Amino acid sequence: MNILILGSGGREHAFAWKVKQSPKCEKIFIAPGNGGTNKVGTNLDLDINNFDKVGDAIEKHDIGMLIIGPEDPLVNGIVDHLREDKKFENLKIIGPKAKGAILEGSKEYAKEFMKKHGIPTADAITVTKENLDETIKYMERLDPPYVLKADGLAGGKGVIITEELEEARKSLRELIEGKKFGSASEKVLIEQFLKGIEVSFFVITDGKDYRILPEAKDYKRIGEKDTGLNTGGMGAVSPVAFADRAFKEKVNNRIIKPTIEGLKKEKIDYCGFIFFGLINVGGDPYIIEYNVRMGDPETEVVLPRIKTDFLELLVAAADKNLIDTEIEYERFTASTVMYVSRGYPEFYEKGHEIIIGDVKTVLPFHAGTKMKDGKLVTNGGRVIALTGLGKNLGEALSKSYAGGQEVTWEGKRFRGDIGFDLKALGQ
Repeated sequence: MNILILGSGGREHAFAWKVKQSPKCEKIFIAPGNGGTNKVGTNLDLDINNFDKVGDAIEKHDIGMLIIGPEDPLVNGIVDHLREDKKFENLKIIGPKAKGAILEGSKEYAKEFMKKHGIPTADAITVTKENLDETIKYMERLDPPYVLKADGLAGGKGVIITEELEEARKSLRELIEGKKFGSASEKVLIEQFLKGIEVSFFVITDGKDYRILPEAKDYKRIGEKDTGLNTGGMGAVSPVAFADRAFKEKVNNRIIKPTIEGLKKEKIDYCGFIFFGLINVGGDPYIIEYNVRMGDPETEVVLPRIKTDFLELLVAAADKNLIDTEIEYERFTASTVMYVSRGYPEFYEKGHEIIIGDVKTVLPFHAGTKMKDGKLVTNGGRVIALTGLGKNLGEALSKSYAGGQEVTWEGKRFRGDIGFDLKALGQ
């Protein structure tokens, strides 16, 4: 089977790396890919939001399965577009139609879905230009921290958390009146702050049944000890010590099952991944957000821990036959550290040559890289994720950081404390 993976990040590199291990995989194409994916498969210079061009590539390369990595094309309806064309009626697609993708495309819709189906989450109100001034006054009655979330897609950067009332008010005006994230922040949710520790859960579902993938914990803030601006993710680890059997049962019974059942009740035919961004509040899980795809950089630690043939799982999901599958995990710990460009997540430089030495002790997953004039150069804020595997968290992280010493470019930055909170818990 020939596989086409849409996307250009570390997640898509990890997908290609994992899928290639299956004997059912013949050729892998990644569109547009990056400077590392071309070592796993063939990069295609393609705008993934030009659905006609994607369709042409599927025909040209005799693609049997399409795996959609990022959220944009899903929310924009790529699956609907392809399913309307009889040429692709036998194409296996991993990713929901637009009706399902709205779980990530609109935080307001997701919050209403959670409440409707009895899924534990934080309370929230929706703010628009019409009720902005009223809400600014109302915020005086709220207790800090203040949590502001852009309703639409904002590249993982649409959440603002602050202890200061005036900063919260200013940020709210910047989001709505200043259109900080364009149409994504025409609506903003002010959400109840939940105090606890975050964890990410993932499932692959065929719309009827599902299989739970290894959990992970990622680190969004640019600065150590979770300070500074939000990013797309500075690192991740899996497994997560506090996510024991009892906690996982709560997650499954209170959040995952009701979500899958809710999709059925809403008559949403969903095939693909669901990311559950959770917070552990005193041993009880609450959901912060849904994503309708795998997270990044969590994918870089989740996929190495899947012992089962990953492509077989995906085929079963696409064929709506997950009920006949099982999933087995590896017992080791995986950690990934994201090495980023100077200035990220704000203005950052591109085009610096990357020198990679001996990285045999880690799995290097490229993100913001590309080949230019025969050289590997930086092409994004998050440049490369280095995944270490070990018998415990300390061993895995030591490999991720040691690998980082073998990768250099001008302005390289990283967080030196990934997993710090889990180490404090004894993982």
